[in-house]
Order: sequence, then C-alpha cells, then structure tokens
Amino acid sequence: MKYPNGVKKMHKNNVSYANRGMTLEEDINVTNKYYLDNNIGVIHKKPTPITINKVDYPSRLEAVIKEAHFNTPSTTDYNGVYKGKYIDFDAKECKSKTSFPLNNIHQHQIEHIKSIINHGGIGFLIVRFTTLNLTYYLDGNKLISFINDNDRKSIPIDYFTKEGILIKDRFQPRVDYLKVIDEVYF
Repeated sequence: MKYPNGVKKMHKNNVSYANRGMTLEEDINVTNKYYLDNNIGVIHKKPTPITINKVDYPSRLEAVIKEAHFNTPSTTDYNGVYKGKYIDFDAKECKSKTSFPLNNIHQHQIEHIKSIINHGGIGFLIVRFTTLNLTYYLDGNKLISFINDNDRKSIPIDYFTKEGILIKDRFQPRVDYLKVIDEVYF
C-alpha cells in the first residue's frame, strides 16, 4: 500500500484472530459458568484477600475503593468440586514461544498445590502460551517433579507437549479442563 510522501506499508495476511480480546482468565470464567449452568461441576474464582483502607462513598451505587492492600499472599486462582473431588488450580499466561518462566508461579502457590495433592485433591496448572495460541493442562505432580528434578528457571514447551495435555479451544465450554480431569482421574 502506498501512502503520501512515498511511505510504503506492507500488510501481512498471516495474522491469527483466534481468541482475540480474550484472556485465559476470562475464558476459564466463562467455562466455569457453563459447568455450573449445566450442573457439571462447581468451580469458582477465589477472591484476592484485601483490606480496604480508603473508600470514596458519594452513594451506595457510586462507591469506589481508593486505597487497599493485600492481606496475605493468595494461593491459586480457582477451586471447587467435580465428581466428588476437590480441585484447585492456577491459570497462567505467557508470551514466550519456548518456555514458561517459573517466576510466574510463586513458591507459596507451589506449596499450596503440594498440600492439595497430599490431602487427596486434584491440583494443577493451566498455562496458555498466548503467542502460540496453545493452552496446556499440567498436573501438579508433574509441576513439582519438574521443579525438584531441574535447576532451570523455566519449563520448556517440550515438557508441556510431553507431560502436559493440550486443551483445544472450543466454543462451549471454551477451556474444557474437566474433560482432561476425566481422562487423568476418572
């Protein structure tokens, strides 16, 4: 395309518009609503524990939190019950095409996942490689095993393809992670 003053712009046709405007968290929230509405499972996003310090309160409908702080480090993003089993997981996104940086998950979250597993629950990660438009389920045991057996600061995508399970994009539910839970646990 030619623009004034001799400027040339090239248009690339290899752009993917899949999941445009959607984040993994939004996709999981919509998925969880689908699970709840269809009586499949009860999984909710956990609220972040905060203490409100200052509120602008012109009226009940217009109240705005102006200042707050975190009470304690949060654990994982989601928890609930599916087929009589407690499930607890965190959802993470990364832009890397080659690996998932371990600094994206905090030590207290790893300890929390270990605790869930030790008490008979199902703990796991859902990781989306946004640049590649790939979403993986990684069982908590595989996560812990990788961390214990490696000195790396990231988990290579090859580990996800070998040890994780690809969650294919769907219309409903969007991120059907309970299908993976069925394959692994039931």
